[in-house]
Amino acid sequence: MELSEIIPHIEALIFASDKPLTNEDILELVNSALAFIEDRATQEQIDAAIEGIGEKYSTEFYAFELRQIGGGWQFLTKKEYHKTVAQLNGDKFLKRLSIAALETLAIIAYKQPITKSEIESIRGVNCDYAVQKLLEKDLVIISGRNEDAVGKPLIYATSKSFMDYFGINSAEDLPKISEVLMEELVQATHVKDIEEDRPTESAAEETIEQVIMANETDIEEDVDHILSDTEAGNMTTEETEEDNKVEKD
Repeated sequence: MELSEIIPHIEALIFASDKPLTNEDILELVNSALAFIEDRATQEQIDAAIEGIGEKYSTEFYAFELRQIGGGWQFLTKKEYHKTVAQLNGDKFLKRLSIAALETLAIIAYKQPITKSEIESIRGVNCDYAVQKLLEKDLVIISGRNEDAVGKPLIYATSKSFMDYFGINSAEDLPKISEVLMEELVQATHVKDIEEDRPTESAAEETIEQVIMANETDIEEDVDHILSDTEAGNMTTEETEEDNKVEKD
């Protein structure tokens, strides 16, 4: 079977599916649809076709692209059109989780599977409302019970919708905590950088000398100004005394 025959069918399947399709799903669906018993598509052909489709829609001529999320393939609009697509659903589309819900979701994502009491011991507050909201939004699921704990409490984990929403294929794709913390640390300044920024001894002496010369110039100007004012004052005094002497005479 030629790739040119397979590609349009794969595009149609991914476009019409309401969930991500894996390569294995696509292989089975294509062969079932075309019903070619003697000339069936192979997994290598499906892989090559998907790679070609990805390259095709990665160009600037398309507003959407092929993305692998949630363990499968989906067509998603490109991020530069987010605000445009948001106009369809208004505030509902842009509504964000509360800080409490985000903190709870982060704990579940990194510590899963985890019980509610363990979440609360990390956050230090009651998490009933936050967990309930995350369940309603299908971002977390109840994955079972902790059989070893007293009372066999429910344990929580992230859902497939969580992976779809954040564009990841598994919990292993989450950024490492150490990587997140390193971005927030202030990088130490190297001694070499300080030495490069620090002026050399000759440059410092030259700078100091320029400042002193500038100050001396200002002082000389001020002294000249004061002397000229004093001379002018003395002259005025002498003229006044002469005028008084004339008047007396």
